[in-house]
Amino acid sequence: MSENHKYVKDYAKRLQGVVNDYEHTIEDRLNEDYLKQTRWPDKLADRIAAFGGSWGFIIIFATFLSAWILINTLNIIGHFDPPPFILLNLILSFIAAFQAPIIMMSQNRQTARDKRESIIDFAINYKAELEVDDIQAHLHRIEDEMAQLKLLLQSKKQDN
Repeated sequence: MSENHKYVKDYAKRLQGVVNDYEHTIEDRLNEDYLKQTRWPDKLADRIAAFGGSWGFIIIFATFLSAWILINTLNIIGHFDPPPFILLNLILSFIAAFQAPIIMMSQNRQTARDKRESIIDFAINYKAELEVDDIQAHLHRIEDEMAQLKLLLQSKKQDN
C-alpha cells in the first residue's frame, strides 16, 4: 500500500470519527433539550401513547373484552351487563374519548421534535454542500493549473 493511499485512509477514518462525534453531540443536545422542556404531563402522555400503540395493549384489551363478553353471556357470575353490552360500550367510549387526545398530544410533541431534527439535518447538509462546492472549486483550479503546466511543457518541448 502506498504512503499516499494510507494517508487518505487515515484521513477518511479520522473524518468519519469527527462526523460520528458531531452527530452524537447533536443527538445528546437534542435529547437534553427535549427532557428539559418536557413536563410530567407530557411524559405521561408519551407513556400512555406508547402503551396504547403496543401489542401489550392489544392483547390485554382483547383479553378484557373476551372475558367481559364471556362472563356476561355465559352467566358465570350473573349478567351485570347483558347483551347488547351497553356498559361495555360506555367504557369503550370513555377510553376512546380520553385516549385519542392523549395520543394526539404525544404525536404533536414528536412532530415538533422531528421538525427540530430536520432543521439540524438541513443545516448539516447545507454545510456539506458548501464544502463539496469548495472542493470542486479547488479541483477546477488544480485542473486549470495542470492544463497550463501541460501547455507550458508542450511549448518547452517544441522549443527544444
